[in-house]
Amino acid sequence: MKLRRRQLLELAAAALALPIAARGARALDYPTRPVHLMLGFPPGGGADIVARLVGQSLSERLGQPFVIENRPGGGSNVAAETVVRAPPDGYTLLEVTAANASNATLYQNLSFNFVRDIAPVASVSRGAFVMVVNPSFPAQTVPEFVAYAKANPGKINMASSGIGITTHIFGALFMTMAGIDVIHVPYRGGAPAITALLGGEVQVYFSPLPEPLEQIKAGRLRALGVTTATRVAALPDVPSIGDFVPGYEASGWQGIGAPRDTPVEIVDKLNSAVNAMLADARFQARLAELAITVFPSSRAEFRRLIADETERWGKVIRAAGIKAE
Repeated sequence: MKLRRRQLLELAAAALALPIAARGARALDYPTRPVHLMLGFPPGGGADIVARLVGQSLSERLGQPFVIENRPGGGSNVAAETVVRAPPDGYTLLEVTAANASNATLYQNLSFNFVRDIAPVASVSRGAFVMVVNPSFPAQTVPEFVAYAKANPGKINMASSGIGITTHIFGALFMTMAGIDVIHVPYRGGAPAITALLGGEVQVYFSPLPEPLEQIKAGRLRALGVTTATRVAALPDVPSIGDFVPGYEASGWQGIGAPRDTPVEIVDKLNSAVNAMLADARFQARLAELAITVFPSSRAEFRRLIADETERWGKVIRAAGIKAE
């Protein structure tokens, strides 16, 4: 009887240990099939450019395709909810952006809680935005823009890539701090916003720097200022907006998230792969060409960034009275 009882206890212990061992085995083998990286924006924008570079690099490092799936809609909430509802097995991931942090305040009736339901994997990049105008616009500098806007309240159209997206709230922060009034015109992504600016439908756009960089260099758009506290190497002659509007500073960022219950072994493996990618000189150089810097982090550091940005932009959204449609 004693022997039988001991055997049963050993079998029970083995059964309890089996899920842990199985998870470890899955993490060791992961990935064994294509991984889908969801992005809440259309192709062609700054976030899409970075996501595709990340997907290519991780495919090379982990031996399976990382497929970028553009799921625009709801200010990037469609992509986020897709990942929240996906099996927590590491095969459906989210390209996290600053928009996810602002959406926590902007959208009151989301069916998920981003901070709770998405497991931070790793941050990837941080980059400047740039305030750009059509060359036909009379202002040549940020102070001239402010003066013109004050003399012509409600007569300037500001493009964005969507209500509550960083291109909107970075502009809203500037308008509030500068004390000016403009008309917000949202588009379905950065590419249509740039097209509208080139065509003169709108007069100003706060854009991720990679999107209009070639147009700026070709003289088809005029850069008035960058949103970061210091100038950027890609546009050395363009001053920081904060030089004229003291205290103004904003930057975009991207990273990777997974469904909440994804095994920690898989999340750790992804974090290691992402940080190895960010340490690669070739990857750094490719991002530098786009005026974007790598932004490595631990999982805990990325979690803090998301929490801090959620709080900061929540205050801006409430102060500016920004409402989702």
